[in-house]
Amino acid sequence: MDTGEANRRILNKDEYRADFRRVEAASLKRKTRLASAEGKRIFARCFYSFQASLYFVSALGRTKVPHEYVEQIEQAVRNKMDEGTKELNQAIDGAELLFKNHSIETVATYDTVPLEVEVGITSALGRRYFELIHKLDQLMPLLQTLEIEEVITEKQVEQQRSRFKRIVLALSSMMRNFAMGCRRRMNETDSKKDEAEARKSRTVPATPELADDDVAPERSQASLPSIDPEPAQPEPVAPVQAATEIVS
Repeated sequence: MDTGEANRRILNKDEYRADFRRVEAASLKRKTRLASAEGKRIFARCFYSFQASLYFVSALGRTKVPHEYVEQIEQAVRNKMDEGTKELNQAIDGAELLFKNHSIETVATYDTVPLEVEVGITSALGRRYFELIHKLDQLMPLLQTLEIEEVITEKQVEQQRSRFKRIVLALSSMMRNFAMGCRRRMNETDSKKDEAEARKSRTVPATPELADDDVAPERSQASLPSIDPEPAQPEPVAPVQAATEIVS
């Protein structure tokens, strides 16, 4: 009997850890209860990464890029979330209808311990993604039960499982790509600002005109150099360093 070792292996994988050091937002605490292997792994792999990328765009992005750009990203993610939620709801309703039509009353259960951890939800989209993962987790044992009862084939189960996993995974990948694009635009903004400051610092101020009663002091002949100096070569300007990446 599993005592939680499977959950610890999933949560301890380095590739599932997201960098939350820059996330300073308050969060609403929720507790997961994921039973399926698919739900657990997608939660560990995608949820924290999704929230970190979303925070980078929504909070940090607004400090350097136009707000309209950030709002377009948020709306695109919201639309994709609506589509995914609709498809998963339809799949759950369809599975429950098959249960009813075939007089199936018992759902297959897992022998492993459910994954129960407290998480902080920092945005409305983060909350909706949290709920989407739990919908996927709810669907997985329904499909497995229908296969066991020979209502659907193993091939059909695998096709459905892969399809709905891709829906949830695609949202995390989409958000990560948006964050990378936002970071590039922020870096471009910083580079342009640095270049403008460098040009400004190289500008030589014009010599002020002397007043009528002002007399420019004459230099003594002794202060002149004995030979004509070579024209001074302009010093090379150091290239502007690109801003370092903020979020991995």
